[in-house]
Amino acid sequence: MECEGFGLGIVVYDVRTEYRRRPMGITQTNPRFSWKIESDMCRTYQASYRIQVALDQEFTKIVWDSGMTNSDKSVHVPYNGENLKPDTRYFVRVKVVDNYGRESDWSEFEYFHVGPLSDEDWSGAEFITADFESPDQKVSPILRKDFEVHGAVKRAMLYITSLGLYEAYLNGERVSDWVLTPGWTSYHHRLQFQAFDVTGLVTDHNCLCVMLGDGWYRGPLTWKRFKNLYGDRRAVLALLSIEHDDGSREVVVSDETWRATRGPVLSSGLYDGEVYDATISLTSLLAPHMGDHTQWSTTTIVPGISKSILVGQENEPCRVVEYVHPIRFIKTPSGDEVIDFGQNMVVWVEFRIEAPAGTKIELEHAEVLDKNGEFYTGNLRTAQQRDIYICSGHGEETYSPHFTFHGFRYVRVKGWPGDLDITKFVGCVVHTDLERTGDFRCSDEDVNRLQHNIVWGQKGNFVDVPTDCPQRDERLGWTGDAQVFASTAAFNMNVAPFFQKWLRDLKVDQYVDGGVPPVIPDVFFGDPERQHQSSSAWADAAVICPWTMYLYYGDLRFLEEQYDSMKRLVEYMRSQGSSEYLFDTGFHFGDWLGLDSPPGSYKGATPDEYVATAFYAFSSNLTSRTATALGRDDEAREYYELYQRVSQAFRDRYVTQEGRLAVQTQTAHVLALHFDLLLPHQRQTCANELVRLIRENGYKLTTGFVGTPYLCHVLSNYGFHDVACRLFFSREFPSWLYEVAMGATTIWEHWDSLKPDGTFWSDDMNSFNHYAYGSIGDWMYRVLGGINPVEEKPGFRKVLLRPRLTDRLGFVHVSLMTQYGELAVEWRRHSDRTLGVSLSIPVNVDAELDLKHFDGYQLGRTEYEKLLVVDPHVKVSESGHKVCLGSGKYHLVLQPI
Repeated sequence: MECEGFGLGIVVYDVRTEYRRRPMGITQTNPRFSWKIESDMCRTYQASYRIQVALDQEFTKIVWDSGMTNSDKSVHVPYNGENLKPDTRYFVRVKVVDNYGRESDWSEFEYFHVGPLSDEDWSGAEFITADFESPDQKVSPILRKDFEVHGAVKRAMLYITSLGLYEAYLNGERVSDWVLTPGWTSYHHRLQFQAFDVTGLVTDHNCLCVMLGDGWYRGPLTWKRFKNLYGDRRAVLALLSIEHDDGSREVVVSDETWRATRGPVLSSGLYDGEVYDATISLTSLLAPHMGDHTQWSTTTIVPGISKSILVGQENEPCRVVEYVHPIRFIKTPSGDEVIDFGQNMVVWVEFRIEAPAGTKIELEHAEVLDKNGEFYTGNLRTAQQRDIYICSGHGEETYSPHFTFHGFRYVRVKGWPGDLDITKFVGCVVHTDLERTGDFRCSDEDVNRLQHNIVWGQKGNFVDVPTDCPQRDERLGWTGDAQVFASTAAFNMNVAPFFQKWLRDLKVDQYVDGGVPPVIPDVFFGDPERQHQSSSAWADAAVICPWTMYLYYGDLRFLEEQYDSMKRLVEYMRSQGSSEYLFDTGFHFGDWLGLDSPPGSYKGATPDEYVATAFYAFSSNLTSRTATALGRDDEAREYYELYQRVSQAFRDRYVTQEGRLAVQTQTAHVLALHFDLLLPHQRQTCANELVRLIRENGYKLTTGFVGTPYLCHVLSNYGFHDVACRLFFSREFPSWLYEVAMGATTIWEHWDSLKPDGTFWSDDMNSFNHYAYGSIGDWMYRVLGGINPVEEKPGFRKVLLRPRLTDRLGFVHVSLMTQYGELAVEWRRHSDRTLGVSLSIPVNVDAELDLKHFDGYQLGRTEYEKLLVVDPHVKVSESGHKVCLGSGKYHLVLQPI
């Protein structure tokens, strides 16, 4: 056994503001700081910290000095200095003292930039649109402002947003690599603006141009193709703030002095794609010198848009994050020319071409080929997913779309002159630029492929909001999908700012009576058929998602911001049932897509009222625990009592005294156990009955969206880990690895989206990129890998390491980049029958290693004595199953019993 530190001395690194590195345009007046620490000694903790915030990177103009503060807190430490000023950059650095009395050097400086904080800070800037703009205008307008700048420029910041999507250019150059800005929010209540440092683009003679697209604001949404949901005119709001070396400032604002013209994007839509006419030169339109003034018309102010809805960028932006090259060219039996990119993904395709002016190139996008090898678009429903490019004829041209995205693996190309050269094409992968934090690897390559598929499903569906699918005429923020996947998402990537933004939209879109729309942002407010649908499991995202984020990031602000929303949902459920403690009325999606569904139904066989009451109890319990975390003890007791009463009503209706359920479905048993709705003496009977149902079904699952996320957890927790593994490692339908065996590169909507004979589920609802069943990733990380957050010290300030062995694997390696540093666990079987266990625990973290599920192995006395030599403070339980550890890298060898 050995233990080692991480480096030399003690070092502070990776200082962040509100989860992000160098965020621009923030509107928080008390932003919080987090940092990581490296140490060359085991069991290192922070004893105190000191933070300085200054107006310069030399820290001669300090606005806050915390002084050396006795605290072990190194995440979410709030700013507590003088009031922050708008349009100002602040620099921050941190030093710490550890529990050994060692003081670090100052960290490298980082900075954050404060944007406009009030309506007054946008003074003079208005939402403007082209005078030719109309609800039916398809062409993307370009708005421009020519201006001169005199004197040396110290810093130039562009604050900008739009109604619709925008691309901004200064002197012909894109101001950033962000795409699909300003993102999707509940536009009637909240509209993000972005801040870009454009200092390097400013010259003496300048032209600021903005091109607009429909996006989510105005374009068709849902399968009903609702248009103009938020408004019918695209517009831009911009303020360019220029600070000179002499301290003077000047601003350029969006107003009626701007000019407008029609650009080369003839039409654009998120579902249908883009039409681009390169014979209209974008380069010429963006040039600093306007040229032909006759093609430029006036602009007008859009009335009635309040700047009070503006908020700074809250999450990471969407970007082209990576590039995927084609793997083969296909000539289909019917003669179509198709490019295979080898991966189902959310992308737009960039290509290079040299062709005569007017040549029209058409790209259509699809997820799969049918069983005959033909290009298949039936599951797209009304979405066209088609980009059309009209060549300019000026040598080799390069094109990629501006205001759309597509979900696909295959591209059908029409109109290409001569032989199709796939090296001219590249897939530009687009999604919210989330930091990868988790890694899962094991000895089974099919399981590794499953993890790959889960991650790619998350990439493709985390495009500014957590969507259900990225290809058909939907792509909506379905709440049920988000809540079942939230935990897996938080392992794979840093999703805290992503969910923070989305939950703020949930809060403002919540119905007056406390119910929650099934999609966020809510797009059904104008649909009589779907107005005020508040389904169990879907609406419960209002409770489950903030609680999950709190567990994984230790951020109390999630609970503070969402607590009223959580209570309102619980009170809504309390008011709906035939009694105060049952939720047995209203519309519900039930165990969506459960395999035990009756003919002609998408719902599994578990009754709606059963699912609804179970989630009612679960959300009441989580709301009680939230109140406890917030120090609201009276409300904590109130909601805990409600949870107990709902659980009792649930048992009275559905459970025998011995623990047998009136509802004989797998999902019914899973929910009763996972939500802790049964009395202690009833639980094992219920678990035994669950296994009976699985065994009688040939060891195959029948669970849908509601039951699947918890199925393997329940089995592993109640003594049937072998059954959980049998389900997980199955290659037969229905299973996760069946999809892998069938060639999936993402997670499917249905267990049998592609059937063994090559046929499909029906066209009306069959996505091949739908992350809900990827929620098994949570079990992979927490059970096979053993990394578990601890509620008493959330955010992995304390971690429970409890891996479970399976004879189907020779090793498992999991890691998670927490806010404290990398946390990693690996177990590996050796040829001498010993079991190697390697751990990496970051500074400032307590870890409890639980070995009780390492059947057939034990921590020997010799190994324990070695452990005491390197860490005298280590604690081992009398049984030898639990080992309490501090930071460091540990390598243990367990002996066979």
